[in-house]
Amino acid sequence: MGYDVERFVGYVNEGLLCCVCRDVLEDPLQAPCEHAFCSTCIHAWLVNHQNCPEDRLPLSIANLRPLYRYMRNDLARLQVKCMYRSQGCEIICALESIHRHEEQCDFALFNCSNGGEEYLCYRCGCPVQVSQHSLEAHLCVCEYRNRVCASGCGYTLSNTDEAQHNCISELRAELDLLRTEMDCKVEEVRREMESRLDSQRRHMVQKESLLKNEVDELKGKLSRVVSDVCALLGAERTRRQELERAELEKAELLERLKNEVLKPGTATQTAMRHDEENRKQNPHSLTLDCLKKKSRDVTVL
Repeated sequence: MGYDVERFVGYVNEGLLCCVCRDVLEDPLQAPCEHAFCSTCIHAWLVNHQNCPEDRLPLSIANLRPLYRYMRNDLARLQVKCMYRSQGCEIICALESIHRHEEQCDFALFNCSNGGEEYLCYRCGCPVQVSQHSLEAHLCVCEYRNRVCASGCGYTLSNTDEAQHNCISELRAELDLLRTEMDCKVEEVRREMESRLDSQRRHMVQKESLLKNEVDELKGKLSRVVSDVCALLGAERTRRQELERAELEKAELLERLKNEVLKPGTATQTAMRHDEENRKQNPHSLTLDCLKKKSRDVTVL
């Protein structure tokens, strides 16, 4: 919708009026046939129609374009009254500045602070809208104004609630609410702790199982090592026994040879006497006899 023509001071050119609502253009758009419309008006029209509302020529949203610059300039220079004129504002300014002024206007209407954003409906708070000048006077007489309970309970009360207020029942209700909240928090903490304990318990069981497997594996390795050591010790014991047996056999053999050598009338002694006689007869054969003797000793051994 456009601006109400009655708000403007002086003559308003017919070309600056919307062809749909017949008010002064707001966010204007222009058709190829040069008819101008408010942006909201023409979009609403084209939902159900496919033509220009003025001359019925075919028209779509894609054909719309901004208003000519000279027309936008003429529109911006129009003098318009503040929308809060009925509240006492006498300001008249150019259309291009009216929005900035109305956002800061002292006569703008505000919701009573005893309703405001805290309340979702007028039944819960003050429904009155007052200007900035009148707000302070209204707050002094507003039936929804709040004040602290005179009995000392600390509650903030409005005029409508003060007659029905009972400090003891209010405090008891708040205490019950706090107790309920505390019970809920305790239950929540208990569930959380149980969940953590269960998680820790599962983790410990898994850890115990892993450690048990590792211990069993180490026991198996230790058993194999002990078996290998026992086998090595047995082999070493057998080797030593064989060496001792060989030493005994060697000693027995040497003892037997010694006895054979020292026995009178043996072939060995006869050979020794024969060699002695040969050495006496042929001294040059001493070296040969020594070699033969060594050979016989080696053969005996």
